[in-house]
Amino acid sequence: MRGFTVVIPTYNGSKRLPLVLDKLYSQINIEELSWEVIVVDNNSQDETEKVIREYQKNWYQEITLRYFTEEKQGAGFARKKAVQVANSPLIGFLDDDNIPAQNWVAAAYEFAEKYPKAGAYASQIHGDFTGELPPNFNRIKPFFAITERGEKPLLYQPKSKVIPPSAGLVVRRKAWLESVPKHCILSGRKPGSMLTGEDTETISYIQQAGWEIWYNPAMELIHKIPKHRLEKDYLISFFRGIGLSRYVTRMLGVKPWLKLLVLLCYSVNDFRKILHHLLKYNLKLQTDVVAACELELYINSLISPFYLWKNGYLTDVENQL
Repeated sequence: MRGFTVVIPTYNGSKRLPLVLDKLYSQINIEELSWEVIVVDNNSQDETEKVIREYQKNWYQEITLRYFTEEKQGAGFARKKAVQVANSPLIGFLDDDNIPAQNWVAAAYEFAEKYPKAGAYASQIHGDFTGELPPNFNRIKPFFAITERGEKPLLYQPKSKVIPPSAGLVVRRKAWLESVPKHCILSGRKPGSMLTGEDTETISYIQQAGWEIWYNPAMELIHKIPKHRLEKDYLISFFRGIGLSRYVTRMLGVKPWLKLLVLLCYSVNDFRKILHHLLKYNLKLQTDVVAACELELYINSLISPFYLWKNGYLTDVENQL
């Protein structure tokens, strides 16, 4: 058993992976730590495998660099694959656009030793945007997995219903295997679908099982966000996907007999937000990208349960249980 596993799920990441792997190759304060790196290729159509094979030729002899494929499309499936094949009790997830600090692995391992009840803990994430940010971008900034919650560890309280992103997240393999069901409703974005929220779903299961969820500012990384992800068409599609997944993320932990009442309350609130937003911004929605994204989020949050049911997301999981 190795002490720590770094997992990189990727889709067409041949140009992004080298920077991530180079940073992992140059990690510091790891002399006494046994660890490994796993790349899970989620049906890439580029030269991702070739890139990894080249890195394997010159990789550390003491630190294994392993390559796996996952045919089921979606980051959720790729992460589950990694949990199955990992050789460590601790698994740190890095997206292929996450650049870890040189002490990220050491800081991640140290936190687990200090907080044994932590089933999962998140990194401090800074954004590196290559395109021009739209006005008022800070209103939607947290949706880009930017997590800057100060310089002290922070415990996520279950009542707050705030869950950190999977980018830079470390989980205890034991907590995942004991808490996350074999079949989840959400699996992540994939070609033709921007439906997201799979990370919120899995982390919530861990929290509901009694494990603590933390923010660890000592684990720092940079989230590189390319120009096309700041363009209006992408942003609208992105927030549509977040909204459509919301029925699942909202109902996590809600008792079955309360779900109808909770859904009604959320629906009324969504409708109120939509009406208020239309009255406030009106014609500005054509030019105000952030306001348009917010409206897209509210509208699709309202229709989320109907969309998920119509497209089989809810019934498919029920049939597999």
